[in-house]
Order: sequence, then C-alpha cells, then structure tokens
Amino acid sequence: MATAGEDHAGWRLDRFLASALPDFSRSRLQQLLEGAAVSLGARTIKDANHRVKPGETYSVIVPPTAPAIPQGQDIPLEVIYEDKDLIVINKPAGLVVHPAAGNPDGTLVNALIAHCGAGMLSIGGEARPGIVHRLDKDTSGLLVAAKTERAMASLAKQFANHTIERAYNAVVWGAPRDSTGLIESQIGRSPFDRKRMTVLRAGGKRAATRYKVIEKFGPVERPFAALIECRLETGRTHQIRVHLTHLGHPLIGDPQYGRTRTAPRGKSDAESHAFTLAANFPRQALHAFVLGFQHPSLHKTLRFEAPWPADFAELVAALKGLNKS
Repeated sequence: MATAGEDHAGWRLDRFLASALPDFSRSRLQQLLEGAAVSLGARTIKDANHRVKPGETYSVIVPPTAPAIPQGQDIPLEVIYEDKDLIVINKPAGLVVHPAAGNPDGTLVNALIAHCGAGMLSIGGEARPGIVHRLDKDTSGLLVAAKTERAMASLAKQFANHTIERAYNAVVWGAPRDSTGLIESQIGRSPFDRKRMTVLRAGGKRAATRYKVIEKFGPVERPFAALIECRLETGRTHQIRVHLTHLGHPLIGDPQYGRTRTAPRGKSDAESHAFTLAANFPRQALHAFVLGFQHPSLHKTLRFEAPWPADFAELVAALKGLNKS
C-alpha cells in the first residue's frame, strides 16, 4: 500500500511507487503495472504514466516468484540400482536433495535430470521431480527416486504406510542406558526457532524410532560415545536427530541439535586422535545404510545396503581405539 501526499501531486505513477516502495526498482514496478498488479480502489491501473493525486492509496500485489525449472548438471552419482521405474543412489554427505532457497542448483535433482534425462521433470512435479523421500544435506546413504508416475505413486504409498525398511547407523555422544529401546513422541517445529524440529507435549505428528546400541566406546561406567542402529517406524523431518537429542545422546557433529564439544586430553596418541576427531567431526554422524521396499512393477522386495563412507568409518575406527587403551 502506498498513499500519495501533497508533494506527489502530478507525479507519474511509476515514479511515485518507486519513491514509496524503495525495495522495488522502477523497471520492476513498470512490469507489475503491465501485469495488472497495481490498483486504485477497485480500479486496476496499468499505465505507468498515470498521474497521481494527493490522498490516493495504491495497492501493489506482488505475485510469488515462479520456481525455476531445475536443469541437469553433471554431478557424479553412486548408482546402487537402476531400472526403467526407479533409481537407488548412495548419496554422499554434503549433497542437497532438491533445489530450495539457498541451494538453487548443484542438487541431487540436478544430477538425476542429467543422468536420467529431462523426462524426469514430468515425474511428481518440476520442483522435486522423482523425489519420494529425502535425506538431510549432511546425512549420507541410500535414497530411492522414481522414474515413472506409477513408481512415484507406489513408493509414496509405501512411505505413507510406513512399510519401507530404513535403517541408519549413528555415532552419538555418550551411550543410552538401555541397549535397545523405542523413542516415541510428537515432533513438530520449535516455537522458539522455526528452522528446528523438537519434541512437543501437544501438537506435532507422531514419531517413533527404534534403536539398538551396537558398540560403546570408552570407559564402561561412562562411555565417551556409542555406535547405534536406528530404524524408523515413521518419517518425520530430522526425526533421528531430534529423538537422539531428546534421549540425551545427540549425534556427534550435529551443528543444529548437538552442541560444540571440547576434546579432552587423551592419555595416549590414540585417545587424543579419537577425542579430536569426534569433537571436530564436520557433519552429523548419520548414515542410511539399509533401504528396502516393494518394487512397483516387479512385485518383489528389493533390499540394499550401503557401506559407511570414509569419514564415518574413520570416526568409528578411531573410537574403537578407546576400547583398546
């Protein structure tokens, strides 16, 4: 909204709007005028040369920016399985799954378009073509994408019905008291930080994560860290990261749900190396190592396992050294 004053009498409308709305360039305002986005009461004004009168109030409706159509980019992919219906990728840490604010390209979607062809753009919508589920940018591991609408619908239904098998390995600070357990809660956006998810007492969506402690590292009475297997019964945003933090054992390297740790002084070089590596691990130590689902047209179960990436394997190996010292 912009209201003209006495000193604006006789100004061209585009000049007046540029003065009243400094966030918009004059050329952009002229485009909005041509697009019938400016009105005076019930009257649409399209003429940039329209002369302004004092007391007139103009409304400017800025249409949302149409998302850019993703383009194919030659980004290396580790393809675990592929056929005419779908493709299974072992996603590296650091690769964003689909374009969004702050990441307009260089994503898995851009890589899939280059690998599978522009036909991918018609599967499930141009913004996230073929994407049925996601992994966080800094989570590594298995992800399936659809190459046909039939596969998209089938996989989406399986995810909605929680019949997909998904297992993750995680390295956490400390170790849960119980060797196995079920973390069940309501998860939703934090009322204090909309970029974070959190466990809520009311509202949110049901989330359930089963965990099993594979190995503890460090003193038996007070482990320094632990390797855990997590299996999802639901698939909420940041579910594992939120649940393990709620349990009191956040992921090593998680900048959003963990906290910065200072490496203690080790009694040996091996201890010092393990402590330093854990304290400086550059991403959340989370790897999706199992993915299983019913193939949409072969009508059989496919199940895949992905080995740990080098950084995750190095972290676990260093922590294992704590049990030998």
